[in-house]
Amino acid sequence: MKAMPYIFLIEDNEQDEILTIKALKKNKVLNEIKVARDGAEALDVLFNQEASNYEKDLPQLILLDLKLPKIDGLEVLKKIRSNPRTKLVPVVILTTSKEDSDLLSGYESGANSYVRKPVDFHEFSDAVKSLGTYWLLLNERPPV
Repeated sequence: MKAMPYIFLIEDNEQDEILTIKALKKNKVLNEIKVARDGAEALDVLFNQEASNYEKDLPQLILLDLKLPKIDGLEVLKKIRSNPRTKLVPVVILTTSKEDSDLLSGYESGANSYVRKPVDFHEFSDAVKSLGTYWLLLNERPPV
């Protein structure tokens, strides 16, 4: 039996990580959630896997914060998009940044979507529910 694809949350803020996971679970998202807390760890998870797990361990969705330690989110996104193995994985930037330059850079670097994290948990939960519904249930992924 094929394992359910996972969601890869790349988030350095522990509170935002907890809120995101709580919102996903509240909205009955059953996918496993893997977390990386900086850009270097995220790239290691995506690109330094054993060969036997190389294809099957791609996430169904990447939720990417921009302001990450070690390697920032935009650089992580560029590396994801430049690799033939990961270039089609949906990446949603999930950030508190309100900078138009971040929004533009995110899309120019290949983000599929850009969502500003609402401060209120109920609004945040609704945003995560919409993300989960669209990217995990409605969106048709390209064949591997």
